[in-house]
Amino acid sequence: MQFTVTDVPERERFEARDEAGVIAGVVTYQLTGNIIVYTHTEVDAEFEGKGVGSALARAVMDDARAKGRTVVPICPFLSEWLGKHPEYEKIVVRSTRKIK
Repeated sequence: MQFTVTDVPERERFEARDEAGVIAGVVTYQLTGNIIVYTHTEVDAEFEGKGVGSALARAVMDDARAKGRTVVPICPFLSEWLGKHPEYEKIVVRSTRKIK
C-alpha cells in the first residue's frame, strides 16, 4: 500500500493518505522560525502495522532537512524512529536537561 504525505500548514500537520484519499495518519507540529517541533504522531487503527508511521516520519524529516530546519522531536514515536535512523541526527536537537 502506498501513502502520500503532504504538509497542511493551516492545520499544523502532515497528513498521510492512501490511494483512495483516506487519511491514514498525521504528524502534528509547531513551527517557530526555523525550528520545527513534532508533537504527535497518530495512525488510524485501520492502518496500523502498514507502514504509515514510518512513511510519515521519513516524509517530515526529509521535509525539515530540505528546508534547513532544526527538529525537536517531542513525539515519542518519532523520537524512537529517529533512534533507528541516524542519518537525520545533524538536524535534530534533543533536550539534555533532567527533569526532577
